[in-house]
Amino acid sequence: MRASGEIRRQSEVAAAAPFKYDPRAQRQGTTSHHMFEIVKAGGIVMVPIILCSILAVAITLERLWTLRSQRVVPAELTDKVWQWVENRALSDKQILALQQHSPLGSVLAAGLANRHRDRAVMISAIEDAGRHVVHDLERYLGALGTIAAISPLLGLLGTVTGMIRTFKAITLAGVGNPTAMAGGISEALITTAAGLLVAIPALVAYRYLRGRVDALVIQMEKESIKLVQAIDRASATQSLMAQEDAA
Repeated sequence: MRASGEIRRQSEVAAAAPFKYDPRAQRQGTTSHHMFEIVKAGGIVMVPIILCSILAVAITLERLWTLRSQRVVPAELTDKVWQWVENRALSDKQILALQQHSPLGSVLAAGLANRHRDRAVMISAIEDAGRHVVHDLERYLGALGTIAAISPLLGLLGTVTGMIRTFKAITLAGVGNPTAMAGGISEALITTAAGLLVAIPALVAYRYLRGRVDALVIQMEKESIKLVQAIDRASATQSLMAQEDAA
């Protein structure tokens, strides 16, 4: 009897082993369910707010990758171009490769393509190329600023719809039933908080990326001025040598 009872206890333990309690799995499930309930309680307005948050994160990550200084304004590019100008080793193939190299290369290539023309024409070509480059650098920033502006308004819209729902519950159930009013109040508070949680980081990212674009544009302007000065010096040297040869 004692042996059979021991065997029965072991079989019960073995059967219960696969269903061992895991507090971490329960906490994860509870957290996911809690987040879903919060989003659900926010109502239909939570859908555009969540879409805005996903779009804001995507734009921010894409612009952070695109607006890297080494990609936009390579440090070694200007020195290489100076050597080409001073050694008179420029060709159309090199200018085309420079134009496709980077945003700064596109601006410098516009100046080099017009190096034999009047100085005003060369500067105008550089400025025109710079406008196109700035437009590319500012891509999607307008959408990010729009998200930062409309997210609080979406939260406010959720607040209004939540209060409408609350007053409708008061009309049907009266003031003495707080459970009927809880849904509308929670919708108003959740959407307001969600709108602000999206708008604040989006605004910070927009301001930071805008400042980075401005800094890169100023750096490209400095490099372009250096190129114009280098071309002027090369032209002056060439003219002086031509006068000496003529003399």
